Amino acid sequence: MFRMWGKLMKDNHLLRDTVICISDYSLSRTQMVFDSLDSICYEFNLEKAMDSTVKDFKYHDKARFTQDNFIESIDFDFLEIQVIEE
Repeated sequence: MFRMWGKLMKDNHLLRDTVICISDYSLSRTQMVFDSLDSICYEFNLEKAMDSTVKDFKYHDKARFTQDNFIESIDFDFLEIQVIEE
């Protein structure tokens, strides 16, 4: 099962978190990542994050989305996503 952890952080404190699970292995890993990111943004009531940090994610299986990745203003420091199981 593919699982991704999404966390909203502010001042080094965890505001909210969620884990998205996908068990449909007909999807590619890339599609699972983007579907999970969309689900995390939906659950946190955020606009879709722009994909400028994809390069970091490819190397570390972890990425941080800051104000630069969102069009609207955010009330947290960053959204972090991390793959915790494949």
